[in-house]
Amino acid sequence: MKRKNKIKAFVGLVLGLIILSSLALAKHGAWMGHDFRERHEAQQAVNNDTLQTLADGSMVVNTSGLGADITGYAGKVPLKITIANGVITHIEALPNDETPDFFNHAASLFNQWKGKTVDEAAGMKVDAVSGATFSSRAIIGNMQRGLAYAKQAQAEPKAPTFDTSARNLAGIVVVLMAAILPLFIKNRTYRICQMALNVVVLGFWCGTFLSYASLMGYAAHGMDVASMVIPVIMLITAFIYPLLGKKSYYCTNVCPFGSLQQVAATCVKHKMKIKPSALRALNRFRQVLWVALMLLIWGGVWSEWVDYEPFSAFIFQSASWVVVVIAATFVLLSTVVTRPYCRFVCPMGTLLKISQGGK
Repeated sequence: MKRKNKIKAFVGLVLGLIILSSLALAKHGAWMGHDFRERHEAQQAVNNDTLQTLADGSMVVNTSGLGADITGYAGKVPLKITIANGVITHIEALPNDETPDFFNHAASLFNQWKGKTVDEAAGMKVDAVSGATFSSRAIIGNMQRGLAYAKQAQAEPKAPTFDTSARNLAGIVVVLMAAILPLFIKNRTYRICQMALNVVVLGFWCGTFLSYASLMGYAAHGMDVASMVIPVIMLITAFIYPLLGKKSYYCTNVCPFGSLQQVAATCVKHKMKIKPSALRALNRFRQVLWVALMLLIWGGVWSEWVDYEPFSAFIFQSASWVVVVIAATFVLLSTVVTRPYCRFVCPMGTLLKISQGGK
């Protein structure tokens, strides 16, 4: 029986990866860093020259090729940097797949480089914007590459690698605790403390979680493992742990939004009783909703629904008010109904269920 379950889990994982890859191709036209969009390739060939000199003598550096290995939250973040008389006069973000609210927040970094000489800008230490860390790092990396190219430096700076900030180190410690300790510690007090740490550190401080937007971005463009240690550990608990018999481990022990619902549940002792027939209907609703949302992505009709998953409400500095309202509604509901979003709505959770041989 155990062997049968392992085979079922492995088949589920393969099916989940196939689904995820197809979604990445449908939304981004790319898989594991390989762009298959003919339109994109044609535009690169015609318009994306790395260095252009305008009629007034200004120089325009396009980082599409220079920063091809630098990814943000959902993919590449190419820039156009205009330099006149040695001074940066304009920075333009080229089309990308980042969530608009987060990217616009990160784009405030542009003002730090404008008006600086190339030498001054190249020597600046610019910190990521809180609430849009991955997009910020991608912008910073592209600026470094573009400025190095403008200076015709012999050696270009490498893309940002391991983040040694207190925030990232704290996040790694907490996600490792969530990934390991619940396997051995069953104490209720510890569990509540771990849930609180997931919410405060992984959610509000680091703004790191698994979502459809992030998963499709990883599948389409790959990952810089050294700079994305926290998401890598989360992916292991979500997709590898089920092969070891630990189904739904990420959802119940690591996910910041699932943790927030569990913490909120402790505020009200008595929970609403739901009839078995209603539970079956709600579970069926979750499955039908998932199919409908997948068809939207595959059909290219409204793939933007991924921007409205409540996980991003943790990054409230950048999240839209709609996302915050959705998240707040489910958190309030979780005080009387156990983990309502996870059990009856979450498309991300449904994909994980399929990936571990369930539904």
